[in-house]
Amino acid sequence: MTLQATDLPALRKWIRQRQTAHRERGATAGNVYFVVLFIAIVGGMLHKQLAVIFWPAHPNASELAGLALLATGVGGIFLALRRLGPLGLSRPAASFLLTAPVSRRRLLAPSLRLATLAAALVGALFGLAITGHVAYRPMPGGLAAALLVGSALAGIVIMLLALATQAAHSWAPWADRLAGLVLAAGLAGFVVDSAVHAPRAGTDWPIATAGLAAGALGVLVVVLMTVSVIRLGGTPNERILESAQTAGTLLDSAFGVEPSFVTEMIERRYWAKRQLRSVRLWPRVPALVAQDLLLALRRPRRLLWTAGSAALPGLLVHFPAWVLGAAVLLGGMFAAGASTANVRTDAANPVLLRLLGLDSRQAVSQRIWVPAVLATIWSTVALGVLQALGDLPPGQWWVLGLVLGPVGATAAIRKARVGFVRNDTMAFDTQMGVSISPGPLFKAIFGPDALLLGLPTLLQIAQGHPLTWTLVLVQAVVGGFGARAYIAGTTGHDRVELTNNY
Repeated sequence: MTLQATDLPALRKWIRQRQTAHRERGATAGNVYFVVLFIAIVGGMLHKQLAVIFWPAHPNASELAGLALLATGVGGIFLALRRLGPLGLSRPAASFLLTAPVSRRRLLAPSLRLATLAAALVGALFGLAITGHVAYRPMPGGLAAALLVGSALAGIVIMLLALATQAAHSWAPWADRLAGLVLAAGLAGFVVDSAVHAPRAGTDWPIATAGLAAGALGVLVVVLMTVSVIRLGGTPNERILESAQTAGTLLDSAFGVEPSFVTEMIERRYWAKRQLRSVRLWPRVPALVAQDLLLALRRPRRLLWTAGSAALPGLLVHFPAWVLGAAVLLGGMFAAGASTANVRTDAANPVLLRLLGLDSRQAVSQRIWVPAVLATIWSTVALGVLQALGDLPPGQWWVLGLVLGPVGATAAIRKARVGFVRNDTMAFDTQMGVSISPGPLFKAIFGPDALLLGLPTLLQIAQGHPLTWTLVLVQAVVGGFGARAYIAGTTGHDRVELTNNY
């Protein structure tokens, strides 16, 4: 078969035929049938829960909460689109068509259509959620339609801005920082709304203003889309390849149920864009402790987000008390995870430990110090904020955070030491006739299961009893001895490997 170099549709069709040459039409149709049936079954099972999320029976949020959700959606959608591209190619297209003598605009047009459709759908869902939780009832149909269409158009505008940022070189970092600030402002708005009980929305929502705003967004979308299509061929190849790699890694992670693929990709990209200089470690500090401290200090943005997240448990005060207690424990684990990347590296390749002459027990004993400090600070601040807001029973709860450090550090270290998913374990059948491999389930459990060391705190918060010094002492003993037992039971002086075997 002879193809013209510029005949892009025929070239795509030829590659697609070669990709699916080993597949039968019945198998492809069966996959489509399974996906459609799965969506229908899950939608039928969870339609009530989805209705509560997007359109509850009665509005239950204030205008401040609506603005916070709007800011969170704008910042979150922009950052998500920036991480995904938003413009990318499939692996075959990136391998065979990106360097071919074809029109770059026609090559990227299908990706642009897909990104536009996805952005419009996500924007409409966010608008539906904001309207359902904030707007008064009953709402006129014209106002609801204008808000829904405006939300979809706003999602497309955000996508086009992310597309312009993808092609830019100078102001792309500033756009990401601005989106991060908008996202942080939205989260802060939720916390403030939970603390001050802002008023609900009134009934003075003008339909004409909403319609004009939707029309203006439509005109803006047309203008920006025209400019984007004209400049579509100017997107750098490395940005397109980066997006293709991101999409491929996400698909591999979902297909293999292996989240570590995404984690490793994020780590590689983060450090590849940094210019580092050699720094002498502190001589009076153990080598691995100094390395963890240096790693944490070289990621100030993550430390800042971790510090700000200490106020997020205040959003859960209206949930059952055990949910609030679990959030405090999980937050301590995530805060401790800011310095556990070195543990994952040592677990995958313990060559550094061999060069330093350290065994696994010495390594874990040194690696746990910095996570314990981070978890202690986060837990103390989080419980102090909850105490200041009056969301906890009487007592000096911030003191309890001082003894929760070993709990979060143990959970974070245990999670970092888990290797790849083991797919050689025997699967078990469920009553629905579906076979489930326990390998991904075990990997998801390992790490959070160590939070059982914080059971005294969880029970105290769940029962709503005042804090006593006896509980603080019990939690300190349980957390300290539990961390010590974990180190002694999972390490040894006769081996270097850190990976947990399960």
